[in-house]
Amino acid sequence: MSIFARTMLLGVVLAGGIAVGAQAQMHMDPAQPPPGNAGAAAPFGAPVMDQHLFFHALLDELEGRFGSDQSFRWEGEAWAGTDENRIWLKSEGTLTNGLLEDSQQQVFFSRAVSTYFDAQIGARYDVDSRPGRGWAALGVEGLAPLFFHVAATGYVGGDGRLAARFEGSYDLLLTQRLILQPKVELNFYSQDDPARAIGAGLSDINAGLRLRYEITRKFAPYIGVSYDGKFGGTADFARAAGAPADEVRFVVGLRTWL
Repeated sequence: MSIFARTMLLGVVLAGGIAVGAQAQMHMDPAQPPPGNAGAAAPFGAPVMDQHLFFHALLDELEGRFGSDQSFRWEGEAWAGTDENRIWLKSEGTLTNGLLEDSQQQVFFSRAVSTYFDAQIGARYDVDSRPGRGWAALGVEGLAPLFFHVAATGYVGGDGRLAARFEGSYDLLLTQRLILQPKVELNFYSQDDPARAIGAGLSDINAGLRLRYEITRKFAPYIGVSYDGKFGGTADFARAAGAPADEVRFVVGLRTWL
């Protein structure tokens, strides 16, 4: 057989082999991945990394309060981390007649324990015009059914002091830009603390109703009313200092985030 004939025969054999292989590939069960690692990512493609680092900061209250006296109030928080684990910083306080009151700074580590709730552990320090107090903190925060934002935190301080805080708020969309937000906070203490004018039991309730207009999602001025009520020994300390035990004030402020 000549060299030309042998070459043609080899070409026919190779072509037949390729055709048979292609036909077998077409009839392969799609539910069975090919051998080796070629089908390891099938049928959804290669795995992706979902542990990106994110950052968010919210200044929920930056407001002036007007009643029997005038005061300036702030409340905000920031967090950094992943979808599961985050570091939180929370800050709030009130400036009245040049005195800093009700100033609390908190730091937490949080971990997602369900789709809508995080468990938090950390510390709080009360630092203002009165003697400071340090606390260890443990709590839970998230969205309850119907998207109510709720938080419950327990605190352990020095000298056997215990405290608890419960918070709740809700954003009611009147329009896509006009939003009404009711908000309430309750504070409880296990024992009197005369140095900070705090009584045992239900110490105080801070509630508000704010109507904001979102010029953009990140920039929303608001107006509203706030109620500060003191109870038990805390009310007695306030009256002894010549301050009202409860008061309703008109508020004007700004809510912003990044």
